[in-house]
Order: sequence, then structure tokens, then C-alpha cells
Amino acid sequence: MNQDSLIDAESAARVGTVAARATGDVDRLQWQRWAAAVGDHNPLWFDTEYARANGYDDVICPPLYLQYAVLGVAALADLRPDGSSGAVSGGLAFPRAPRRMAGGESTTFHLPAYHRDEVEMVRTIESIVEKQGRSGLFVLVTWHTGYRNQHGALLAEATTSMIARP
Repeated sequence: MNQDSLIDAESAARVGTVAARATGDVDRLQWQRWAAAVGDHNPLWFDTEYARANGYDDVICPPLYLQYAVLGVAALADLRPDGSSGAVSGGLAFPRAPRRMAGGESTTFHLPAYHRDEVEMVRTIESIVEKQGRSGLFVLVTWHTGYRNQHGALLAEATTSMIARP
């Protein structure tokens, strides 16, 4: 890393460390409200008999809802100019690359979450690299996030990236 790098030494040293850890409860009424609001009317989320006929113990939580069960909702006044709270990024600053944008996300679902499950999210900084793009240098940050229930069973894993530009 040279003095012209967009990646500061403090941020570079955080690769491999936990950026964020949070827990939340999975609640049937809340996930059903969320699913209805986003237009996802899958009967697995709403109909117990349908869920049981498809091999589940009961209705299941929509897998994409897990992050909302854990992170909740940030107050508008607490959001950064880019629209994020910064909580799940572990507060990585990049003073020479303050503009942020999502780089992508890939999620693998392993097991369903049920009503009253307690979910723990652990997000680890996987890599921080400087790259050259068509419009100049940028920083690409990648996180690995695991979601586990109260029994320690892995529910889902996500790989998420963010781009930081000058």
C-alpha cells in the first residue's frame, strides 16, 4: 500500500475481523407484514397447512427477511448521505474514497427460520482491495455474513460487496 492508496492502513488492518454482530427475533406477524408490503404472497409464509404439506414444521420466514429481523429499521436522521446506516459495514471510513455504492450480494439459504427463532448475524470483512475501473481508482470491500439460529444452525450465508470512490 503506497501513500497514494485509497485504502488507509487502519481499514486494511481490519480484513479478517468481525465488522458487525447483531441478533434479532423472527416474528411471524412482522415477516408477514413485510412479505405483503413487498408483494411476496408465497403460501409458505402464510399458510401452515401448505407449509406442512411441503415438508416444513410450520410457516417459515421468507429467507430475505432475515437481515431485517436482525438489523431492524434505522431512523431517517441516522442515515448517511448514501442512504445507509453504516452499522453493517463496521464503520469503514476510507477518507480518500467517501462515496459509496452497493457492489452486489449473493446469498445461499441452508435452513428455514421459524416464528420465535432468535437469529444472530456475524459479518466479517473478507477483503479490501483497490482496483482500477473505467472511471478511475476505487475500493472494493467484500463481507461474508452468516445467520445462525439459537441452536447454532446455519440458516443463511451472504457475500456482499461495496464500492467506495473518491
